[in-house]
Amino acid sequence: MLHHCDLCHIDLDRISVKRGGQTLLQDVSMHIHCGQLTVLIGQNGAGKTTLIKALLGQIPHTGVIRHVDSRGLDIPHLRTGYVPQVLQFDREMPLTVEDYIAAALSRRPVWTGVGRKTKERVRQVLSDVDAAELADRPLGRCSGGELQRVLLAMALEPAPDLLVLDEPVSGIDRNGLKMFLDTLIDLRRTRHMAILLVSHDLRFVREYADHVVLLEKNVLTQGTPGEVFASREFAAVFGTGEEEEDA
Repeated sequence: MLHHCDLCHIDLDRISVKRGGQTLLQDVSMHIHCGQLTVLIGQNGAGKTTLIKALLGQIPHTGVIRHVDSRGLDIPHLRTGYVPQVLQFDREMPLTVEDYIAAALSRRPVWTGVGRKTKERVRQVLSDVDAAELADRPLGRCSGGELQRVLLAMALEPAPDLLVLDEPVSGIDRNGLKMFLDTLIDLRRTRHMAILLVSHDLRFVREYADHVVLLEKNVLTQGTPGEVFASREFAAVFGTGEEEEDA
């Protein structure tokens, strides 16, 4: 049974995924508030990435996903932005950050040059994530944290209703991590978008999350970080006293 609120949100109602005779998700029900950071946690194999793929429409599933306004009415055409864990590309490729983003924003081949209007859009989306200085940098010379900011900039154009991030801070140094998370929290506040993030870093979850969902093919428990971390379900999955460690 879903608990409804007076904010716009994305409802997931009894989402199930089966593949090759195996149940990957079973009756997952939750909702993701606009203006809040919801974090999915769980051990490897718990179904976190499977749930993201279902949300993105990449795999078949049963159940219903709805974008609901504050009156409980459906909002059609949910716009979703996605930031993957890592960007796979040839680091020797002679491509700047501006070229890379321009290729996604324009139908014009980047080898013919980036037009003035596209260049302005690229600079703006990078400025929105405090990364304007990266525009002329070769993509292959960006650090892990800088690449994640580039991917975040692309996920925000056009502006999504739901921003989904699959372990985006994995492998980022502490300075890059803080910059990325501060940008994310600022976006949550200024754009009032719903954000769903998968993380194994429980210290980050405790500090930054508004809502936490503990997944083990189903929702074991959900609530504030304090409520989830103090629950019997959390202790059963992670053990006691482990909330200060990365899991």
